[in-house]
Amino acid sequence: MVALLSLCAWAYLFFAHGAFWRSRPQLLAATPQEFPDVDIIVPARDEAETIQAAIRSLLAQKYGGDFRVILVDDNSSDATAELAGSAPNLQIIRLDSKPPGWSGKLWALHEGIGAGGSPVVLLTDADIVHSPAHLASLVAKLQSARLDLVSEMVRLNCSSLAERVLVPAFVYFFQMLYPFAKVNDARSAVAAAAGGTVLVRREALARIGGIEAIKGTLIDDVALAKAVKQGGPIFLAHSELAASIRRYPKVSDLWHMISRTAFTQLRHSTALLLVTMAALTLIWLVPPWEAIAGNGWRFGCGLAACALAALSYMPTLTRYRRNRLWALALPVIAVFYMAATAASAVNYWRGKGASWKNRDYQR
Repeated sequence: MVALLSLCAWAYLFFAHGAFWRSRPQLLAATPQEFPDVDIIVPARDEAETIQAAIRSLLAQKYGGDFRVILVDDNSSDATAELAGSAPNLQIIRLDSKPPGWSGKLWALHEGIGAGGSPVVLLTDADIVHSPAHLASLVAKLQSARLDLVSEMVRLNCSSLAERVLVPAFVYFFQMLYPFAKVNDARSAVAAAAGGTVLVRREALARIGGIEAIKGTLIDDVALAKAVKQGGPIFLAHSELAASIRRYPKVSDLWHMISRTAFTQLRHSTALLLVTMAALTLIWLVPPWEAIAGNGWRFGCGLAACALAALSYMPTLTRYRRNRLWALALPVIAVFYMAATAASAVNYWRGKGASWKNRDYQR
């Protein structure tokens, strides 16, 4: 019955799980009817490699209203603040420490938001490059749909071999975990955001108690989206107007990125980890096994499940301009992500916890 269960799981995922695999919607360039003032908050820690391009792209926004870029240098050990340059609408805040109980990024966001007063706030990362029309397009969506929060999965870097193999799958799995259609449905409890681009109304932040309400979370973008959606509609889409220039040249770089927070996503629950691994085995390992070693109806179930899996990956491969034959490697790629999730749990049990940019986070 395992082969049949696997096929049923894929039938649900493909036909009834918010059409996650369609890899849409996509936010297009648009002009808002009104141009409220915007505070753009950029938390940065040791971002000398990317900060110059990121800040320049923000200062070059073609926006009909006033906007200010607030760079919060989170105790960098390199020349992040100096490389950011200077401009009349660029403010740089330097932090030397953070209070107990706060993640470094969220403390930086808290300080940056507190330094501004505009009714709309854009939270973005120090490795994101924005097209000149991006800010206006985000504000237009916020206004036209009367939303409290607009977020985008920006185009991730996909130049090294490791990135070409693993990055499209990362986006695909994120869509599977948080189907965008369900996130955008006010009737659904599913909520998520992508931290690279989050436009939010200041009044919505005040309603949830500010960034302090999620101060200790590591997966802060999802936590923020969940808090905001409890009181108002949110929107999550893909973006062609912004891209990450952060590089992951080696497989080990992507391994660290995933294992850093994977077990946190499972709320550090061993039971939930075991259930997750069993479900992933049913979804990713059973179909190819049955398609290769099964016979009769078991072979048919395995082959049909493999076909649905491959078809579901096609739109994401197309978005990242990858050969569709990479869909055949998806089960192997899934094993990599499963192993990284298990490694995240092992690190937690060993007391290592999560770390980023030479900073350890307390459990």
